Amino acid sequence: MARPAPVFAGRFASNPDFDFAVRGTLGGVAGGGADAGEVLAAVGDVKAKDHDGWFAAWKGLGDRTRAAGDEAAASGHAVTASGAYLRAANYLGRAVSAVAGLVDAAELLPTFRSHRDAWERFTETTAAQVERVDVPYEGTTLPGWFFRAPAADPARPGPVLVVNLGSDESISAAWTNVGPDALARGMHVFVFDGPGQQSMLFEHDVPFRPDWEAVLTPVVDVLVGRDDVDPDALLVWGVSQAGYWVPRALATEHRFAAAVADPGVVDVSTSWERHVPSSLLKLLDHGEREKFDRDMALGFKLSPETAREWRFRARPYGGTGYADVLEKVRDYRLDADLGAAVRTPLLVTAPDHEQFWPGQSDALVQLTADVSTLMPFTAAEGADVHCEPLAHHVRNGRVFDWLEDRLRAVNPAAQTAARAV
Repeated sequence: MARPAPVFAGRFASNPDFDFAVRGTLGGVAGGGADAGEVLAAVGDVKAKDHDGWFAAWKGLGDRTRAAGDEAAASGHAVTASGAYLRAANYLGRAVSAVAGLVDAAELLPTFRSHRDAWERFTETTAAQVERVDVPYEGTTLPGWFFRAPAADPARPGPVLVVNLGSDESISAAWTNVGPDALARGMHVFVFDGPGQQSMLFEHDVPFRPDWEAVLTPVVDVLVGRDDVDPDALLVWGVSQAGYWVPRALATEHRFAAAVADPGVVDVSTSWERHVPSSLLKLLDHGEREKFDRDMALGFKLSPETAREWRFRARPYGGTGYADVLEKVRDYRLDADLGAAVRTPLLVTAPDHEQFWPGQSDALVQLTADVSTLMPFTAAEGADVHCEPLAHHVRNGRVFDWLEDRLRAVNPAAQTAARAV
């Protein structure tokens, strides 16, 4: 007798947000930043609306894994400790995002600090050569970490990949997802918190900004001043919402040899507005901001979970009301003039079933037609949905091959160094 198909076939959780978080975490197995068994054991029994249980599952897993790292480090087992610290940082990073569903956000800052402490312990114990490199930014600094390719010739400058976080990704997840594969190809890696991201938001309350050239240009200035970086072999990979930020910056910052938008984003606001009734959007379009705020508040009284999620997602934009936030989000939009100004070869990923910005990878390629390449990823190969979470080997293989080809075209010496690893 055939067994009936499960109600949520192909899902790790019935709550779609929980499911996507599990997928994203399991993708980190490829880079050593997660263990499938411990993840599934920790979150498998959490019910769809149990936000307290969801947070507790990730926080508990992160704390246990961090403790295992401490025990290994105290016993002189650096490799085991380093792996545990990276996994702990990723699990605690998920716990930070899970705070969005809690009634009380008091857990946010202590959980973030636990996450960042685990990341710091990873950078101190990993066999990789890591250097803290802060980026001067408008009277303050953006925290960054420079990972040196293990086989790089110290007397010879090499290529560097800048990994640009998305709206709420942790720095440990960004490193896990692409960093080890970049080092294996002879590329240095630089990861950092930009305005509105992670420590800049939670510790300093610095918001996002749409004009990301004001962020990436200082990053480039720091990197090109290093003796171990080839200024003609700069690469940048924009993850999630950075699929908007990176192309925006490229319109004026032309020193990158190649760039990746994973996926392409031309209008960030569409991922917000699809959840707002059209009648309310008309109020906003007609300048009736007070009515918009009033009706949004009434709607959120009927859905407190959605209200908590809105507050968490809105905070990085720095708005003071519903209309103010959405108007700010609408500033995160590329137009034809910005697209035409991009000169950098640009790879745009296009996964099947993109759930946040469907169709926008194609739109970005149209805006940047002279320099862009569309790279589809399909459900048939397990590489669908936003940022291809369960197919990092598939995605990274193709994307890094493309980047290496671009380096070969502009700087044969840098590409030779990468192939020698």
